[in-house]
Amino acid sequence: MTRTLAQSPQGSPPAVQDDAAPVLSHGLKQRHLSMIALGGVIGAGLFVGSGVGIAAAGPAIVLLFAGTGALVMLIMRMLGEMSAARPSTGSFSVHAEEELGSWAGTTSGWMYWLMLTAGVAAEATAAGSIMHNWVPFIPAYGWVAIFMVFFCASNLTAVKNFGEFEFWFSAIKVTVIVAFLVLGVLAILGVFGPPPGTQHLVGHGGFFPTGAAGLAAGLLTTISGFAGLETVTIAAAESDNPSRNVARAVRTAVWRIAVFYIGSMAVVVTLVPWNDPKVAADGPYVTVLDRLGIPAAGTIMQIVVLIALLSAMNANIYGSSRMAYSLVSRGQGPRFLNRVTRGVPAAAVLASCLFGFVAVVAGIIWPSTVFAWLLNIAGCSVLVVWTIVCLTQLRMRRRLEREQPELLMVRMWAFPYLTWVALAAILGIFAVMAAGSDGRHQLIGTAVVVAALIAGDRLRRRRQQRAVDGAQG
Repeated sequence: MTRTLAQSPQGSPPAVQDDAAPVLSHGLKQRHLSMIALGGVIGAGLFVGSGVGIAAAGPAIVLLFAGTGALVMLIMRMLGEMSAARPSTGSFSVHAEEELGSWAGTTSGWMYWLMLTAGVAAEATAAGSIMHNWVPFIPAYGWVAIFMVFFCASNLTAVKNFGEFEFWFSAIKVTVIVAFLVLGVLAILGVFGPPPGTQHLVGHGGFFPTGAAGLAAGLLTTISGFAGLETVTIAAAESDNPSRNVARAVRTAVWRIAVFYIGSMAVVVTLVPWNDPKVAADGPYVTVLDRLGIPAAGTIMQIVVLIALLSAMNANIYGSSRMAYSLVSRGQGPRFLNRVTRGVPAAAVLASCLFGFVAVVAGIIWPSTVFAWLLNIAGCSVLVVWTIVCLTQLRMRRRLEREQPELLMVRMWAFPYLTWVALAAILGIFAVMAAGSDGRHQLIGTAVVVAALIAGDRLRRRRQQRAVDGAQG
């Protein structure tokens, strides 16, 4: 298989493509990319899932989000450096294949695809439950089917539809977060009553009330909240100027993470006790808004959570379909998924939606076995991807400095030291997971999938080599 470096629009650096791969459209605009990057870090995991992390780690959740946020900043900077230099629909998977070998491209690409499609199933299930509570005469699985069909159809028509949905979804989420932070800061200053001071930060067992075990449990929750942020580097390849757009998106990632995640967690643990049962049951945002006397706080946040779930569904269908398209275009999957219709990888979109729907069915029939196993593997997949991103960036940066330094529009900070710091942090997270039984089961399942992908890649290359030898003979 050979690949070319196809010239991107408006003089951007070339994007890696398969010679036989049809060209995708470039329907995303700068405003789409900017808002996708801005709202990409805001998901249902922040609005609801973070309550589980607070219940596990207490006020120290702020430090966990600061630490994992710092790691994500480094990962995004690496992705930005590579994607700005070589924009590609396959993003890190393409770069990994070029720098480390086909095993790395296959593993990172299909693990990421698995993570996103499993996320589609989880988000569709949660969104269906919310809608069923509001409109009970339609069963939850009926709403799941409606959402799946709708977003599958919208992703099949044109990439600009994905961009428009994410633009408005993200705008709503950003508005809610900003409003929450403003209200929270005013409450901390005493505008809505006596200022809380530090009573909730240290008054219920201290700042580290659950010790190391709680920190370990909260760590896994915080990491899952950031998964999927990499989609912006995939989407950039379908924008009007991939290199410029991804560079802008990555450069603003630092303050977004700091403000949205760390800031909102600091507001929550300052205003309400970390051990309030409502924090985990109803979500930290609902709990805070109820404390402030905001009318219909629960209903407001349910609407926002629904929007966040639908946004994540939309983004995950898009990201998984583009990753699958890139993989099969490079010969790392069934070729029929390479079909492109009107600039959209239609076959890959349908396959990703189908897998997501099958996972939903598995969640209904085998919720504690097959579906739980799938979600566990998906939750660990992002760590595998981040590990390969670090190794890829170490190789690619040195090669670009030697051969094409002009392509380094975005540069990793303090290279190579911070790359090694990020890699050490990821390995440390693996070690923390291995220390607990639940995390250990996730690691074992993930290791089995990774080994199967690497073995499959070796078999594929052997068949290709035999075919070449046979043709030459």
